[in-house]
Parts: sequence; C-alpha cells; structure tokens
Amino acid sequence: MKILVTGGGTGGHIYPALALMNRMKELDDHAEFLYVGTHRGLESSIVPEKGYAFEPLKVEGFKRDISFKGLMYNMNTVKLFLSSISKAKKIVRQFDPDVVIGTGGYVSAPVCYAAAKLNVPTLIHEQNSVVGLTNKFLARHVSAIAICFEEAREQFGSNQDKVVYTGNPRAQEVAGFVKTDILKEYSLDPDKPTVLIFGGSRGAFKINETIVDSGTDLTKKSYQTLFITGKHHYASIMEKWNKSTTVSEEDSKNVKIVPYINELPEVFASVSLVVSRSGATTLAELTALGIPSVLIPSPNVTEDHQTKNAQSLVDKGAALMLEESDLNGEKLIEKIDLLMADKLKREEMSRAAKGLGKPNASDLIIDTILKLLKIKKV
Repeated sequence: MKILVTGGGTGGHIYPALALMNRMKELDDHAEFLYVGTHRGLESSIVPEKGYAFEPLKVEGFKRDISFKGLMYNMNTVKLFLSSISKAKKIVRQFDPDVVIGTGGYVSAPVCYAAAKLNVPTLIHEQNSVVGLTNKFLARHVSAIAICFEEAREQFGSNQDKVVYTGNPRAQEVAGFVKTDILKEYSLDPDKPTVLIFGGSRGAFKINETIVDSGTDLTKKSYQTLFITGKHHYASIMEKWNKSTTVSEEDSKNVKIVPYINELPEVFASVSLVVSRSGATTLAELTALGIPSVLIPSPNVTEDHQTKNAQSLVDKGAALMLEESDLNGEKLIEKIDLLMADKLKREEMSRAAKGLGKPNASDLIIDTILKLLKIKKV
C-alpha cells in the first residue's frame, strides 16, 4: 500500500501522523510512505529524522488580522494556496497513493483538496474538540473524518455522516507503557508519590513563574516534584529558583528541575499526577495511560480550544482545570495538595481518564481507511 500523509506546523499535527505511520508500517512492512509538509515547519526536520520520505510544499496560513497589512498578507496567502494546489496535484499523481491522510495544519488543505479532486480516498484527522479552519474547509471534499472528541462531531454539520470517533493515534503508541524506575534518572525516588509539571514542549512562562514562586513550599511537601521548564526558559528559571528558594540540602532533593524530556509518556506512566497544558496530544497520552491531571489551558490558541479540550476531561471527572487568568502559587498548590492527599480520588480520576482513552486509535483509523479502499474497489 502507498500512503501519502500531510500535516504540520505543530507537534500536535505531526506526532499523531507519525504514530499512525509507525502502526501502519508495523502491520505492513512493505507499505510505502510520503509525507508532505511545509519547508520550514517542525515536520521538515522531524519526519526525515524518523526515516520517512519528505516532500516540501510552500504554503502559508491565514492571519486573523483585519488591518490593511493583514488583508494584503491574506490575499497573498490565497494566491499561494491556489498555486500550491497545482503542485499538490503533481505530487499526488507522481506518488500515486492508495490513500491520503491529513492531520491538520494549513499545509494539509491543498494536499487533501487536490487528492479528493483526483478521486483518491482521503481521510482527515481532527485532534481537538474545536474543529480547525483547515478541516472545516476540507470536510465536504474528503472521504472520511476521524475525531478525538465527540464534541467535534456536530461542528462538521452536514458532513457528520463521514465522521468516525477514533481517538488520537498517539494514544495507541503509548498505551502499553507501565510504571518503571525511570524517576531514578532524575535523582528522584521511584516509590514516592510524584507530581510532574510542564507547560508544553517549549515551556510556558506563566506556569514556570508560578512554580518558582511556590518553590520553597514545594520542597517541603510529602510528595516530590519533577518540573520541566522548556529549553528556552531553563537558564532564567534556574537563576530565579536559586535566588528565591531557600531550603535545606535535604529538602532541595524533593524538587528536580530539568529543561526537557524526550519521551514524556514513559515518565507519565511513573508519576501520580500531571500538571500541564491541555493540548490534544498530551490529553491523548494521559487518557491512554489513565493519569489524573490538573490542566492549565493555554489562552493563546485558536478559538480557546485548549479550554474546551480540558473541559471535556473535567466533565467526565478525569481532571481538574485551572485557567491561566486565575493561576497563582496558592491556587495551584491547593489543587495539587487536594489530589496528592487523596489517593482514592486520584484512582477515581485515573479510571475516568482511562475510560476516555482510545488505546486502539490507530487501528480504528486503519479500519476506516480499509473500508474506504474496499468501497473504491467496488
């Protein structure tokens, strides 16, 4: 089978695509892949590093700016989009895929549109509870739509008959992780209750500042904390931490600060509670593993979709939410303490989270693709 995959801009679009590709490769060692992304997005380096063929396509996203400058930029974006459709059709014809899969980001718009117009079975994957502009545009053209939150279904309007609730492929990739002694690698006790705090792959300024302000308090807790700052913030956070946190040498061992961790799900599986943003991939991993969480949605995302993602877990009893506008050390520590002092509550949240997880997400998407191919052959 030949599979063309497209999506990019953020890890939230790229890593689900890679997880799905890895699973398809696992099931069919002869499967051939081509990934189409932007020439300057994260996918241009991540995808080739994973051993997959990559083809760049020059395309830009729209700006939500009604100024003259914004208008001119968007007019140029339309021209670029129209020209990119022509190039996308050429790529599709040359590779001649059996199916095209789009995982979001503006680069997937011309590729999936071109494939649909060439009558190639096409599936798009929506990771968030709020449907992105690209997938809203593509919905009427593609063959199938995979979603991760039931809340997204009705947003596809008259195209709901194409929607399949599959979950996020990243969930299946991490679902088998179990508790290990990995915390020893961070000079922490693997048998002690542990809170993991992070603000996304690049870190989050407000979360980082809040943890620094709470430093002395955290070091004296009965639980230990693993705090990921993000590479960009690490030096400044460590400087502030060392200046503001006055504790004994023994207490200082209770909090470990690191700039970045490559394979977070393995750490997720070995901690008691996670404090994080509510990006779609993070939530897919947490629910697949059944990890209770305190979610602090990023306010700087399209249509506030992280708040809606988080609310989906809160409504099912799988997480607590603290909005960034309300975030301070006292409120955050209060929520953490509440859960860390109540093992039964954490276990209840863990079951609720696991109930939302889709540990077979990739297989559900693959089943949908096989049905599309069967329909086409008929």
